[in-house]
Amino acid sequence: MRKTYKIEIDCANCAAKVENAVNKLDGVKKCTISFMTQKLTLETDCEDQSAIVREIERVGKKADSDFEIEAK
Repeated sequence: MRKTYKIEIDCANCAAKVENAVNKLDGVKKCTISFMTQKLTLETDCEDQSAIVREIERVGKKADSDFEIEAK
């Protein structure tokens, strides 16, 4: 399943750090982050991505304390 999320991230370097960390998470097939568009595209096998999204927020905050995934 592929889904795109609106995010808030401060710099391209932080986006790269978060992207690398997310790609290492269990259940994540592929993650790409675009700093310019402030979007995170997530590809997983899971129908319910809520647990993975919470984990993404956790690792994202380590790289950039202002990192947020906007709720839909």
